[in-house]
Amino acid sequence: MPAQTEKPSHAAESAVAPAQRDARQAVAAGPASASRRALLVGGLVAAGGAAVVARQAQAQTAPAATGAGNMADMAADPYAADTGGMMSGNMTMVGRVDHARNGFDPTAMLTDWDTGRTEILPDGRTLRIFEVDAIDMEIEIAPGVFFPAWTFNGRVPGPALRAKEGERLRIIFRNLGSHPHSMHFHGIHSARMDGITGAGLIGPGEEFVYEFDAKPFGCHLYHCHALPLKRHMHKGMYGLFVVDPDPALHPEFADVAASRVLGSPENAQWQELAMVMNAFDTNFDGANEVYAVNTIGMAFMNAPIKIDKSRPVRIYLMNATEFDPINSFHLHGNFFDYFDTGSQLVPTLRTVDVIMQCQAQRGILEFSFADHEDGLYMFHAHQAEFTELGWMGFFDVSGGRGE
Repeated sequence: MPAQTEKPSHAAESAVAPAQRDARQAVAAGPASASRRALLVGGLVAAGGAAVVARQAQAQTAPAATGAGNMADMAADPYAADTGGMMSGNMTMVGRVDHARNGFDPTAMLTDWDTGRTEILPDGRTLRIFEVDAIDMEIEIAPGVFFPAWTFNGRVPGPALRAKEGERLRIIFRNLGSHPHSMHFHGIHSARMDGITGAGLIGPGEEFVYEFDAKPFGCHLYHCHALPLKRHMHKGMYGLFVVDPDPALHPEFADVAASRVLGSPENAQWQELAMVMNAFDTNFDGANEVYAVNTIGMAFMNAPIKIDKSRPVRIYLMNATEFDPINSFHLHGNFFDYFDTGSQLVPTLRTVDVIMQCQAQRGILEFSFADHEDGLYMFHAHQAEFTELGWMGFFDVSGGRGE
């Protein structure tokens, strides 16, 4: 029986951390006492009682030096704004998130592709099988800020599923959570496999098997399609779904297609990264307080992404930010080519440094630091508030192989 969609209730959020309840009270007291920024910049240093101090705050530590990333160690600039000795200025977060407690690490997520397991069908095609569980789980999204998430396989975003054009896909979905859930894949499939009511939306304890062909190639999205949709999306039920092009089907661009096939010799030349732009409404007022890529605010300020400048970079980028209409990606000191939805083999934009994505939009960015000097190159949303609330990071570019 298809599961019933739930009423737009926040009852399941009763597990909100004490710190979040404090934040709610602060919000109720009025905007002067709890702006979105105050909820985070206050963070662990407790500003006027509106700070978000979680029960594990005692486990937090001050940010350690990260080489050139520790801007507190940089020489004083008489023209710079006062940074107060905080990493990246007074617009960041104090402390570190416990990735081990979360069970996932935003840096590891960059390259952690889930390719499932394979079998050969009677017609010779590959059957690729994935297993995905919906799990209720509290996660730490910023130092000391805990969020009662609904997850795919215990992580936000869910696993980055990856297949090859033309394969038969089978996704075994189990709902181990406390609410109805589904998996709705952006792409081409039958109505029976759409992840809506009567087509794969299941209740707690139930299982559904989605099956369809992997097409078209590109950078796609999957997400839960239960109602209220914005709540299920915002709670963390989304992930990347990448279909690599089959070079044999695109002879005019076979070399480009081959470079996108995970595990091919051509693909090994690239540094590929999976990035999902997301955000979290920690006090459930319909506005986000934490912005990030791969869930953890300021993760790539604290741990800049290592880039070997002798190899080109390819980013599979998706915007899963709820409540804000658009998000963006800006790269410092460089330009990139952009492939909207990733379902083309020639760029849709060339030589750009900022792209915007509306909710659920995604694409592929390609660029190189081959001619750059070594150093830290920033990337961030170009909505300034998003950057100050966590969506900012560095590429740590260095000499390349053998250096």
